[in-house]
Amino acid sequence: MAVETLTFGCRLNAYESEVMKAEAEKAGLADALVVNTCAVTGEAVRQAKQAIRKARRDNPDRKIIVTGCAAQTDARAFGDMAEVDLVIGNADKMKAESYAPVAFGVPLNDKVQVNDIMSVRETAGHMIDAMDGRARAFVQVQNGCDHRCTFCIIPYGRGPSRSVPMGVVVEQIKRLAGNGFREVVLTGVDITSYGPDLPGQPSLGKLVQSILRHVPELPRLRISSIDSIEADEALYDAIASDFRLMPHLHLSMQSGDDLILKRMKRRHLRADTLAFVGKVRALRPDMVFGADIIAGFPTEDEAMFENTLRMVEEAGLTYLHVFPYSPRPGTPAAKMPQVDKGLAKARAKVLREAGERQFAKHCESRVGGYESVLVEQDGVGRTEQFVPVALAGHVPGEIVPVRIVGVSDNGLVGEAQRSAA
Repeated sequence: MAVETLTFGCRLNAYESEVMKAEAEKAGLADALVVNTCAVTGEAVRQAKQAIRKARRDNPDRKIIVTGCAAQTDARAFGDMAEVDLVIGNADKMKAESYAPVAFGVPLNDKVQVNDIMSVRETAGHMIDAMDGRARAFVQVQNGCDHRCTFCIIPYGRGPSRSVPMGVVVEQIKRLAGNGFREVVLTGVDITSYGPDLPGQPSLGKLVQSILRHVPELPRLRISSIDSIEADEALYDAIASDFRLMPHLHLSMQSGDDLILKRMKRRHLRADTLAFVGKVRALRPDMVFGADIIAGFPTEDEAMFENTLRMVEEAGLTYLHVFPYSPRPGTPAAKMPQVDKGLAKARAKVLREAGERQFAKHCESRVGGYESVLVEQDGVGRTEQFVPVALAGHVPGEIVPVRIVGVSDNGLVGEAQRSAA
């Protein structure tokens, strides 16, 4: 049997799981499950452990290897699980030799093989030819983070910020476009910090411009989550000048209250977010925005929460990714006065409902118009603004012109036109 992966968390993890599968198979591993964990919340860690136990019950003989951010930050907890055969740190999870001991039955003094992530200074540009079951591909351009937001454990799981050289990124995207992928998503831990560690210190905007210039055959380029305060002029120029850069940006906003943002040790204030979305919309009126938001951060009172809630409409956010605050041991926020968990969950629910109303309003505004839709699978595609569209009768990977004829529970309903885009 082949190597299978079970992925938790972000788009970067999805990309890395593809690389890990290829490297594990290169090492000779078979009939194994590689669990790629996430450490963003305590719930993500709990879900990973639950999935590992279930995987062992379902298949007692299959090898289980655990890696990813939670394995890096809490390696011993996973190593102590009887169901786990090997724990690999983030620094080594995309190296074939890391999987060799399990592949060849080599005994280890310790099944926890996790090194100091803070000593890592480079990120390799791993080449992949496809993403299983996906119409779009993710490409890692950066890893790690040099910032120390008070709520976040991820820098301790990913290490310092480091960038993949522009030429390697461009070459990877050329290969993916040549293999038929019509959309590529640039991903990383903090991709707007791209470049200072590379010769010439290129920026994310320069990288985007280089991709668009050197891979003209790629119809769609998309940026994953960004920190708006780090956006550079080259990125603004790309947004304004090339419509192959998709009109959808997901902001690492976290809060709409200035005092909470300071206590989070973020580098922006609510006025900065409003200025950013205003500037981008002036350059690209069809741009839509999503945002990550934490509800119930320590010390958040009702007025602070209301400031965040108002941002949903003031900034015109279409997609919300809302977390009730989850204390992570070892972070400064875990030592701050905590908000009641029930209240944090209630506030998260209110924010999600506000996001749902914003999304519904956006969908209603598209009815009767035309969209360019990338067909995925099971009769679903995505517009340039990343809205799901129910659409029948097309091959995954096609980009088709679609008339929007209605709204569904989770997006739009489309009717394909005769000529392909």
